Amino acid sequence: MDLMATEQKADLFTPPVDSVKTPFRNVCYTSGLKMRLINDNTTTTIWPRPVARTWTLMLLLVTCFLYWSRMAMPICAVTMAKEFGWSKTETGMVLGAFFWGYCFTQVLGGHASDRIGGERVLLLSTSSWAVMTAITPLLANIGPRPLVTMTVTRFLLGVMQGVHYPSLVSVCAQRVTEGERGFSMSTLACGCYLGMMLVGGVGSLMLDWFGWESVFYGAGILAFCWAFCVWKFLFQGPVFSLDSLWISNSMPETSRINWLHLLREPSVWAMIISHLCFSSTYYTLMSWLPTFFKDMFPHAKDWVFNVIPWFVALPTSLFGGAISDHLIRKGCGTSTVRKLMQFFAMGAASLFIFLLCKTSSFVQAVACVSMAVGLSTFNNSGVSVNVHDLAPSCAGALFGVMNTCAAFAGLLMVYMSGYIIEITGSWETVFSVLALVNIIGVFIFIVLGEAKRVDQMDQPQII
Repeated sequence: MDLMATEQKADLFTPPVDSVKTPFRNVCYTSGLKMRLINDNTTTTIWPRPVARTWTLMLLLVTCFLYWSRMAMPICAVTMAKEFGWSKTETGMVLGAFFWGYCFTQVLGGHASDRIGGERVLLLSTSSWAVMTAITPLLANIGPRPLVTMTVTRFLLGVMQGVHYPSLVSVCAQRVTEGERGFSMSTLACGCYLGMMLVGGVGSLMLDWFGWESVFYGAGILAFCWAFCVWKFLFQGPVFSLDSLWISNSMPETSRINWLHLLREPSVWAMIISHLCFSSTYYTLMSWLPTFFKDMFPHAKDWVFNVIPWFVALPTSLFGGAISDHLIRKGCGTSTVRKLMQFFAMGAASLFIFLLCKTSSFVQAVACVSMAVGLSTFNNSGVSVNVHDLAPSCAGALFGVMNTCAAFAGLLMVYMSGYIIEITGSWETVFSVLALVNIIGVFIFIVLGEAKRVDQMDQPQII
């Protein structure tokens, strides 16, 4: 009754500000919602719809440019290996170095985003990896061994890009209403597929016409332009304040207790393991598919297998986000919806990954890859959103933990795949292992996964 009375008073006496901080919770007043009570110590505001549309477009674009930058090396790997005399194992070492760096900044980026805002972290990181990508061709010619230089460069690129997805998750948890997060994450994930299409189509043409260096120049210039536009037109006030970061670091004791509480929950570990299995499989496929098609179908057009799977992924990602939110609004259990989405993303996709090694036709191989990639997009409304269900107060940091584990596993699998191909020459073994890892991950999530909030020990969930 006291809570109902409080809500009625809030309706009558809504203050003319977006958010008000109380001694116990932050009360955020938004259009379309009466109020939202947050159980952490940070002031959080929900974006109004015009601002949300602008930021969604910009975040989608930066994710697109990020994947162009990230996939520039796999796209150019065959050409660079011939130019510099790399073996399959050495190529795998260069490709895998990205994930070493990717491991280091996940948790830091998520924690900083939860404290000072994911938008600021994204701007700072994008500026840094844009410069690193643009100077990669110059660094390749420095020193006697391009193998060492490119390995270090890929490592540093991973360090700079490691904060991206934890920051996106933190932004979604802080700025997007609960009932729209599935579709929002699926929409932002389309930036990944647009980036893959862009680097696969335009990048492949640039590779053929202007050389591999142009692929890196293109990604770096576009990302730097994005950072400049965001800084110039969307930010008001300082982008980064040391004072705010130091103040945010003085976390209360309850936050530390909640972390210990989180790590005791089986549903949290089920989410982490499932994300680890999915991401490591996905990273390995993305790293080695261009080489697979080059080896198996040397006369095929690059743009076909570098564009079509990501063209299929765009509508399937949006469909998965829309249908998951629709099912939840119709009364289906959130946990059931998350598990259903993950079953398609990992279980059904594994079938087509396994069939990929059985095909002898280029058309069949492209069809299998397209189905596997298309189904994998359902992960955006499965495990990727499950972190919001379990721990919205520390979603960025928790996703950072998940992505750190996934990046380390991806590093091992990318390198191990290169070793298997080098020793046995068998792509079938590689794809069979990837399918098995996916099946193990989705089984654990279906058995142990939940969607109830677990980041609160004593306080009730209040939305």
